[in-house]
Amino acid sequence: MERTVIAGITPYFLEKGLSWFEEHEEEMAKAARGFLAGQMVLCQTGQTHRLSEFLRKLDELGYEKVFSLESPGEFTHLGGQVQVFPINTKNALRFEFLGNIIESIEKLPLAVEHEESVRRLLKKRLKSQKLFSDLRGLKQGDYLVHLDHGVARFAGTEELSLSLQGTQRYYVLEYAAKDRLFVPVGLERKLSRYVGFTEPAISKLGTVTWQKTKRRVREEVEALAKELLALYAKKEAALREPYEDPGELSQKVAASFPYQETEDQARAIQDIEEDLQKPFPMDRIVCGDVGFGKTEIALRAMVHAAEQGYQSLLMCPTTILAHQHIQTFAERLAGLPLRAAILSRLQSKKEQTETLNNLTNGTIDILIGTHRVLSSDVIFKKLGLVIIDDEQRFGVRQKEKMRQLTGPIDMLSLSATPIPRTLSMALSSLKHISMVQEPPRGRMPIRFLAAIRSKKIIREAIEQEIRRKGQVYYLHNRVGTTSQVKQDLERMIPGARCAIAHGRLPEKKLVGIMESFAKKKYDVLVATTIIENGIDLPNVNTIIVEDAALLGLAQAYQLKGRVGRSHVSSFAYFLHGRRMSPEAKLRLRALEEATELGSGYRIALRDMEIRGAGNLLGKEQSGSVNAVGLNLYCQMLAESVERLKALEN
Repeated sequence: MERTVIAGITPYFLEKGLSWFEEHEEEMAKAARGFLAGQMVLCQTGQTHRLSEFLRKLDELGYEKVFSLESPGEFTHLGGQVQVFPINTKNALRFEFLGNIIESIEKLPLAVEHEESVRRLLKKRLKSQKLFSDLRGLKQGDYLVHLDHGVARFAGTEELSLSLQGTQRYYVLEYAAKDRLFVPVGLERKLSRYVGFTEPAISKLGTVTWQKTKRRVREEVEALAKELLALYAKKEAALREPYEDPGELSQKVAASFPYQETEDQARAIQDIEEDLQKPFPMDRIVCGDVGFGKTEIALRAMVHAAEQGYQSLLMCPTTILAHQHIQTFAERLAGLPLRAAILSRLQSKKEQTETLNNLTNGTIDILIGTHRVLSSDVIFKKLGLVIIDDEQRFGVRQKEKMRQLTGPIDMLSLSATPIPRTLSMALSSLKHISMVQEPPRGRMPIRFLAAIRSKKIIREAIEQEIRRKGQVYYLHNRVGTTSQVKQDLERMIPGARCAIAHGRLPEKKLVGIMESFAKKKYDVLVATTIIENGIDLPNVNTIIVEDAALLGLAQAYQLKGRVGRSHVSSFAYFLHGRRMSPEAKLRLRALEEATELGSGYRIALRDMEIRGAGNLLGKEQSGSVNAVGLNLYCQMLAESVERLKALEN
């Protein structure tokens, strides 16, 4: 074999079959010398081609360096021999280099089987690499994992001059023995943050140790994937009629949305529509920061279900949140032939009985409720969709009970910071995940301050907010002393109108206080963590947390997100005593680092790291996770699950 072209792993080339590449071999050879030189490489025997440049080019084209070839998209390197399995050839190839000359190109016996499955898996790998390669907020000293070279310490970025191509900015990675690797900005798909439960061992460049480590972890991951697939096989066995395209009601609801959907929001809505048009139940999680439009995504899905003749259930962790949702839904569905209702302990016995009867006879299309909806007297006529809002507030048993309500049910979970187990399952493709990380237009980042608690900070923060006609959440998480704190604040800031909200208040009184606060009858709400879940009050733009050291990271992040829901600057004061545990310091540092809007997903990953959580079936996975990092481990697991699914089909 004297000449071949190696095509890059791009969406364009992955759409083409092997027969297309054979038919267009000459055109590709010409393009490789011209306008597509960045997306493929032309190799000829006798050609001068520096081995180091050839390896770098394979890296840039998206090929993964492995210990031994198995699938298209991989390459190996040993001495002057490079083996590559191109995505555009039937067989893997061996390149023999003599110095900087390609001495020979030979076909290997390893050949493509199940071409369509291979291309489908490579497309999913590209998509997952984008998800795992989120490097926003990267700081010097952070640990990164390069897919081909292992764990390194990030040393910053540098701009280097290239002889003919101007300048290029690079990520600089520091490895053992003071070796450095330069990764071009724009090729982040091979990089991921290291998230583990211990301080990582820095890899050595130029050895096969990392490739052997990946192979060992892949073998373990393969066994885990088989176990997980067996556990979830029953859930995937259920079938239902595929949904038709969204109809007139869906179009009217979409048209009545008062804002412009963000790209992420529109993509999540599209993901759900595609799930519903498949013949088996949806199991998807939408991960997006507070105030980024998850409720709108839920509403669109429920209206689509109603058009297909199904009832929907939106389950909320608190009565306050359920009450807010029913008000929002009533406004959006006004004038449409759809009926939404609420079921919670807040209603009288008579009201609950009427709601239950209407649910059973099918006159209610959308039910919004708390844990009350799991009672045995709640019977749907034709339940098709269950949505769990703030899913991290519900236990596994509660979620499974919802799944078992009746027949093959579509499940949609909404969360800003999904719990580690759920996030891990989403990352490993047992669930599907939609990321909503783009802030609504005009949204401003929250100004965050962690400081030692003092009256001066508290007084100045509240007075500043009242001067600009805003309102304040004051988080005091001890019910017994909320009255004393309210009195102290009223003495500290004369004229400030304060109210109290906590879970031990009668629910009707609690809802009444929240409604009065929403109508701006109070300036300060002294509250427990009851305000954590989904309450949307755009005029509240300062939150003061009295003892932030006692909060978990995901919970603290949720509370921080209770402000900053309008287009004015907002402030989050997380106060603490003079002494804190190392874990509490780590949590506050993570919150300080998550200054970007849309950081909830990374907070969940950081939460795994701090808590030492994240393994799926027990401690036995922690060694493998530490070896390659949680991101790469989950990526490997996702690929194994998809590969096994493809083989079954």
